Amino acid sequence: MCVLGYQDFCAEAAEGIQELLWPTRCVGCDMPGELLCGDCRSRMPWIEQRWACPVCGAPFGWLTCTECKRDWELATTVCCLPFSGVAARMITCYKDEGERRMAPVIAAAMLTSLEEASAWPRADGRPRFDAAALDGVCFVPATAEAYARRGFDHMERVAAHFSAAAGLPLVDVLARRSARDQRELGRSERALNLAGSVDVVDDVRGLNLLLLDDVITTGATAREAARALLRRGAGEVSACALARVW
Repeated sequence: MCVLGYQDFCAEAAEGIQELLWPTRCVGCDMPGELLCGDCRSRMPWIEQRWACPVCGAPFGWLTCTECKRDWELATTVCCLPFSGVAARMITCYKDEGERRMAPVIAAAMLTSLEEASAWPRADGRPRFDAAALDGVCFVPATAEAYARRGFDHMERVAAHFSAAAGLPLVDVLARRSARDQRELGRSERALNLAGSVDVVDDVRGLNLLLLDDVITTGATAREAARALLRRGAGEVSACALARVW
């Protein structure tokens, strides 16, 4: 018979009281019970990877992409959902409202889309996702200001859950300098705002890495991170984001 220790008992009791006072609600429909209920999961508008741009991940960009010129530094980009509805709420609840239990849900969504993407080619004809070809998973880190505001690095937690589920090493090698919030800027300003703002803090020579981020809008953040990694000798960098704006 397993007997809970005092600390375990206190933790479970605290969780039970918290759930009683503030029941878990679905981020999609606000029904009590789960963070993301079965009905909302079944209605999620997944991006079909067969039709997505193999370079920037934009939906319906397979033949002709209006969102990129096929000149991104990333080997390929996979995005799970359009940035609206449930996906937008998942990110808002996680980043801005501090619902940290959302991290493994986001990680699972990313792995689901990557597994689908493994059946479709990137621009060079290789699979868009092949875990065996990767040396590790890294992530776009929060700035110091964002970390202080939220109290945690949101993509670090997602990457930790993702790496465990995918069986890939977590490679925490990126750091970001201060920059204006990208949400304040237009398309043409984003790349200039981020130029030189990402540093690589460890040896990545020869590594093939998967870069995780929450949202790709113009791709400025992911591209700057990829450039930094490639300058330091990374073999290649691909990316996955929960949501895509287009």
